[in-house]
Amino acid sequence: MRMSRLSLVYRSLVAAAVLVASPALAQTTGRAAGTAGAALDAPRTPWGAPDLQGTWDYRTITPLERPRDLEGQEFFSEEEASEREGAAAARLDEPPQEGDLVIIHAPYWTDAGRFLVEGGRTSLVVDPPDGRVPDLTLEAQVRQAADRRPNRPDSYEDRSPYERCITRGLPQAILPGLYNNNIHIVQTPDYVAIVHEMVHETRIIPLDGRPHLPSDLRTWFGDSRGRWDGDTLVVETTNFSGRMPYRGAGENLRIIERFSRLDAETLGYAITFEDPTTWTQSWTAAYPMRPSEGPLYEYACHEGNYGLANILEVARDERAAEAAAR
Repeated sequence: MRMSRLSLVYRSLVAAAVLVASPALAQTTGRAAGTAGAALDAPRTPWGAPDLQGTWDYRTITPLERPRDLEGQEFFSEEEASEREGAAAARLDEPPQEGDLVIIHAPYWTDAGRFLVEGGRTSLVVDPPDGRVPDLTLEAQVRQAADRRPNRPDSYEDRSPYERCITRGLPQAILPGLYNNNIHIVQTPDYVAIVHEMVHETRIIPLDGRPHLPSDLRTWFGDSRGRWDGDTLVVETTNFSGRMPYRGAGENLRIIERFSRLDAETLGYAITFEDPTTWTQSWTAAYPMRPSEGPLYEYACHEGNYGLANILEVARDERAAEAAAR
């Protein structure tokens, strides 16, 4: 597949993010990690920092992990890319067909995007090179097997915090999903604020070098600290409460994000996950963000919503019917 100059620059950013996140990989490739994006001058704030401000859209139909049937294939062919993007457009533009299965939202109510990431990568995961999230440790497998939510809940506490409109948590709030794939960034000399459309939460990230909170202070969204590495904003988040785990990772999760302004229309983003109690190695995903087509609207989900009440009502009705039949 032919790639634009922007795509090539973006691939350099991805490579740099992977090398910074994985010193062993850097040693084996011999490539310098600090030169990515140097060909493009980042816009500046009045105080001289790279200007990352604005509302950014990170929709994409590229899967997080490389599909098993594409093992060893880093990029889609032009034909494969056209087919996938055409199918995505059809889901968004065409009314449902007879026999379509609708679980929660009709496809045309959602907005997961229409396009693959630049270059047509087959996964958002760029490290490990196989495009797959690393295997779970034995400890994580045992932990997940013991933590199964009931299929039919007894209480609202059996449903996830996301369903209850409490939080989507990190990193879920900044990974491409079914809809509302937007963030809004605001900067001052001392702080960066990131508003996540899902579930309308804001991270206020200090840049003054202060340490993380004490280990006994933990939050849904973790504790984020930022610093500038050249023109790249590096944000490290720790101190997760563990009440909103991601793929099994909870209190021990450490996330490192890298935001780099590639040009007026593109924000490069890479996120590295570390938790030796969950995965056999760290891993990194990367994707571009584009200016949003409009402002960031309130995600007006609230705890105790109708959907949650309906879920509980149906589950209890099913139990009552089964008991009556017995």
